[in-house]
Amino acid sequence: MDGSLQGKLLVAMPGIGDPRFDQAVIVMCLHTEEQAFGLVVNKPREELNLGAVLEHLGIEADEKLAPRAVLDGGPVRPDRGYVLHSEDYRAEEATQPVAPGICLTATREVLESMAAGDAAPSRFVLALGCSGWQAGQLESEMRRNAWLIVEPDADDAIIFGDDHADKWSRAIKRLGFDPSQIAGDIGRA
Repeated sequence: MDGSLQGKLLVAMPGIGDPRFDQAVIVMCLHTEEQAFGLVVNKPREELNLGAVLEHLGIEADEKLAPRAVLDGGPVRPDRGYVLHSEDYRAEEATQPVAPGICLTATREVLESMAAGDAAPSRFVLALGCSGWQAGQLESEMRRNAWLIVEPDADDAIIFGDDHADKWSRAIKRLGFDPSQIAGDIGRA
């Protein structure tokens, strides 16, 4: 596999073998020879919303903002927050470009901007935790056909939308086929 997957969507194949990634859609935020890092964007934490996270941090949330879902970004560092957002927000030295129109910021400053509404990103999702791979680990999973690669769109509801239950099938349909056409165990005799 050549080329970086940064900025792409990883879409879990059926039968991936890890229930944490069953039907997961991951935005790849970093992919180098040494490591890979991404955020699951379709698995909301049922017991938590943005208002509760902001309250825990002592930040007052707008009542329209408070009920927004908080996503389970992955099993690594589940107590750490990551905000994927549109590129109309930038925090000096903290905001990292992911793909055209998509950035990542993991500071309190972005949460305060979101709560206050001033200079906040127009589109965003907050994820707690991330998905990470060591050198060669993701490439090995790709060779085992654990993931499909999908090109994102900066204005994409797959990344920023609220219909989390439908994101996996919409990502697969973007490749031109129906999710029911995918088998998890192909080519085993």
